[in-house]
Amino acid sequence: MTNFDFKTCAPDLDPALVLWTETVPGGGHFSYRLRRGTSLRFIDLEGGANVSLMMYRADERLERLTMNDTLKAQHTAHLTSGHVLYSDMGRVLASISRDTVGWHDPLCGVSDAAGVLAKYGVGRYQEQRNDMHRNGKDSLLIELGKWGLGLRDLVPSLNLFSKVTVDGDGRLAFAPDHSARHSVVELRFEMDTLLAFSTAPHPLDPAPAYAPKRVAIVAWDSGTAGPDDACRHSCPQNQRGFANTELVYR
Repeated sequence: MTNFDFKTCAPDLDPALVLWTETVPGGGHFSYRLRRGTSLRFIDLEGGANVSLMMYRADERLERLTMNDTLKAQHTAHLTSGHVLYSDMGRVLASISRDTVGWHDPLCGVSDAAGVLAKYGVGRYQEQRNDMHRNGKDSLLIELGKWGLGLRDLVPSLNLFSKVTVDGDGRLAFAPDHSARHSVVELRFEMDTLLAFSTAPHPLDPAPAYAPKRVAIVAWDSGTAGPDDACRHSCPQNQRGFANTELVYR
């Protein structure tokens, strides 16, 4: 990973509030422990990126992101700005505070070694060094292992920048070229959260060559959702979810 000048992709942010910046290569992976009131801006630097992420409550990691409750509580599988990401205890781990993409996939999970091998062929470190073929599942397991978590802690992921539609017969279809260059999605963390993510290709990406895209990240001190925040009021359940969350931090 490399640092970059945040003014290039985040000129609107007050430099005094920016905590750190970095660029994650395509096929990379990383994890952070994020304080409540921190926001992350993910920027698709080239177009066509995919960021598969998982979240856990930082101080009690048995509480973690649940896509089932996230979609059920908000009556949608079309996640965008104004929506929140729920834990399995009915609390708001993070809010989607800004989104220029308009659709992110909560259904398809991550790529695995067998799928990447079948689609792209052998891509070992011995021959390709840092361009080796990484998959989302193994990448996330590497990150979870750094925090004392493992295979049993894998949960359904959210795939930022990727769009998958479902037809009347339940068939899934990946939308190529969905995320344009310099598309942005921002997550504001409403709880102290452990975040793990991978930039490996989406499992349904039809691209014939292994060429995952770079993503830039800007972290800043944003504060948490205020009383009039759009995510709080986008549906009645979110008001209850925020109230449940704030009981933890009284």
